Amino acid sequence: MRIIGGELRGKKLSSPKDESVRPTTDRVKESMFNLIAGEIDEDTVVYDLFSGSGGLGIEALSRGARYAWFCDRSRNSYDLTRKNLRDCRLESRSRCVFGDYRKAVDSFEEPADLVFLDPPYSLDLWKPCSDLLLEKEKLKGGALLVMEHGEHQPLKELDPRLELFKERKYGLILVSIYRYRDEAASTGEQ
Repeated sequence: MRIIGGELRGKKLSSPKDESVRPTTDRVKESMFNLIAGEIDEDTVVYDLFSGSGGLGIEALSRGARYAWFCDRSRNSYDLTRKNLRDCRLESRSRCVFGDYRKAVDSFEEPADLVFLDPPYSLDLWKPCSDLLLEKEKLKGGALLVMEHGEHQPLKELDPRLELFKERKYGLILVSIYRYRDEAASTGEQ
């Protein structure tokens, strides 16, 4: 695993030693970031839920995101994410929270512009996760949710405020990107 683009391009990241974590492959990660090119800038706040090794959030930081919040309930994944953040010298631009995503999201101090949702496929957490982010008002208007899932695992009916932005298939993997349409922002209400 390595960082594909940005200021840390080419830097190797530590990988899990066992099969309990399924890191996004470099090929899929590169394609994923090509799909959201232009969406990351110096104001971007990122959530990397189910961070595993932290590769997706670290990639976003390398490409200029201002800050990233990471969480994982696996002690090994949490430790691996922290190690990778330390090795990349990104501790001042990130925070890693140990625990379940429901509790972690409560501790995130600002809403996100970009969210990576790559939970274990068998848990089918894309809808509960996106619903929680909406309920807790943790998404800025126009935020992107990047969801990695199996090709034979369609996402269950997501909130209508999440509009499919882009979707691509990579072998057995689907990457579905949704944009949050905040009704208050689109009508000019505060």
